[in-house]
Amino acid sequence: MFNDFDFESPEFNEQFDDVINAFAQSCPVAHSNAGHGYKVLNTYQLVKKAAQDWRTFSSAKGYMVNRPEGSSLILPEECDPPYHDSWRKVLNPFLSPTTVAGFEDAITDIADELIDGFIERGECDFVADFSAHLPGRVFFKCIMGVPEQDLPALFEGIDSGTFGPVEERAKHFKFVGDYLADYLSARRSEPPRDDVVDTINAGVDTPDGTPASEADKVAVILDLVFGGLATTTHAMTAAMGYLAENPDLRARLVADHGLIPKAVEEFVRLFSPVIAPARYVTKDATIADVEFKEGEWVALNFAAASRDPELVPNPSVLDIDREEAAHAAFGYGPHRCIGSHLARIELRVTLERILQRMPNFIIKAGTTAVTETSQLRSTTSLQLTFEPGVKATS
Repeated sequence: MFNDFDFESPEFNEQFDDVINAFAQSCPVAHSNAGHGYKVLNTYQLVKKAAQDWRTFSSAKGYMVNRPEGSSLILPEECDPPYHDSWRKVLNPFLSPTTVAGFEDAITDIADELIDGFIERGECDFVADFSAHLPGRVFFKCIMGVPEQDLPALFEGIDSGTFGPVEERAKHFKFVGDYLADYLSARRSEPPRDDVVDTINAGVDTPDGTPASEADKVAVILDLVFGGLATTTHAMTAAMGYLAENPDLRARLVADHGLIPKAVEEFVRLFSPVIAPARYVTKDATIADVEFKEGEWVALNFAAASRDPELVPNPSVLDIDREEAAHAAFGYGPHRCIGSHLARIELRVTLERILQRMPNFIIKAGTTAVTETSQLRSTTSLQLTFEPGVKATS
């Protein structure tokens, strides 16, 4: 895979950890012949420098290396400063550490409600019963106010638009985009709530001084929804799968919830859902003796960079006792993940409530986790069994 790599290959999904570890240890730059071809940057140094140099490694042509025709635009992910920065400036307050800390009680209530739905059975599909729902319900309840009855269709659209057949992804994203366009329009006729939707409707100016278009506003809300639904699910599911197979670590976290924040950082480091967003090379450049030519496509392999021995010792091992779990999971530079603070608190609360209420879960006999991988990674099924408990509302 060093010389003929393809994000869409089944082998990459099936051998994910082996490939990512090999990239991090032995292959600073992999090459792909898929589509128009691209390079995959795998070391911490290459990934960080390219992510920070947005003028040379541009996001303006999209985060996908071989973008399906008709794919919906997402902003500000798929644009560069200064337009990117204008949007981030008005969006950041709604996802700041202080703001998301205020969501903890609501996140806890949602987590307990979801656990109540299966705890008496003594088994669950953690994805279908919990992790596919919590991030979206938190996002729409605490940040956007979308009616809860509309969530299943939005979840399905995001999932199919990310991991469904390549030729069908655009239509699923279009469904989500059309829904959100109607939602933005409807909110303009309602009294203001001073929330993120009102902020997006107000818009920002483009670099030439004209107001942001309606299409750009839809692209912004689509980006927030995409990030809020499609990414945290995998990190929390992979964490649960790991703990189900590592009872000693699970017992430590059950006994001392104070260790959970450090565990969250290690889970995010090793189980990042964002594998490698794309960049377009705008001019010839050299980084760490690697030459890049104008017009090339590259993918910044956050997953491999997080396992770079230069960044952390013994990087393929999950170790919650590290002094610092440095990682690239949330990216670098101006496009660093806007939702990182929310993701961390959702992961922490999930682990606290699961370990409190069903501490002895294991993977159901005869099953394994089911994953899908491209430039993102997702777990679509994780069957667990555990000692039946009682509802929190009992």
